Amino acid sequence: MTRKAHIQRKTKETNIQLDLNVDGSGAYTIETPIPFLNHMLELFAKHGLFDLKIKAVGDVNVDDHHLVEDIALVLGEAFSKALGDKVGMNRYGSFQVPMDDAAASAIVDFSNRPHLVYETPIKKGVIKNFDVELIHHFFESLVQKAGINLHLSVLRGENKHHVLEALFKALARAMDQATQIDPRRRDVPSTKGTL
Repeated sequence: MTRKAHIQRKTKETNIQLDLNVDGSGAYTIETPIPFLNHMLELFAKHGLFDLKIKAVGDVNVDDHHLVEDIALVLGEAFSKALGDKVGMNRYGSFQVPMDDAAASAIVDFSNRPHLVYETPIKKGVIKNFDVELIHHFFESLVQKAGINLHLSVLRGENKHHVLEALFKALARAMDQATQIDPRRRDVPSTKGTL
């Protein structure tokens, strides 16, 4: 079984090409004009063991919002496409990650019922030129297109960079756990017979 996806999205605001291999080794090439987002996506690929290639441009001269949102939409769509019917998959994953002063938790269910719970003390501010409010929107967009139920919680932390890095790493590990194939399972992980 090959769990890969190639997604292209071109609008008047953004142009994105993304390749995902769910069963990768953590190899990545991330090329966007938003350095902080690049860093978060690199961490996500590395710690989730997802091979991820993203080439994206957009109207960042106006604002980073459109490109951040569209990258998340494309990434979510890629997971949905690559995982297909989810036969044999664990479905659930959870992980906690410390990052210096910060610690974060991610709990994910590939239920095909999108829902986000986002609990963090870091709601506003900037990291260099990056508006941290966009991370909440990134996760909302990812959840909608991936069809996941995602609970992200910051357990502690004051440094904005550390908090967001812990969230992305926890999410990566939880999604890796949820997407793993259990050799004992021969069907979809639901009593309904479908997700």
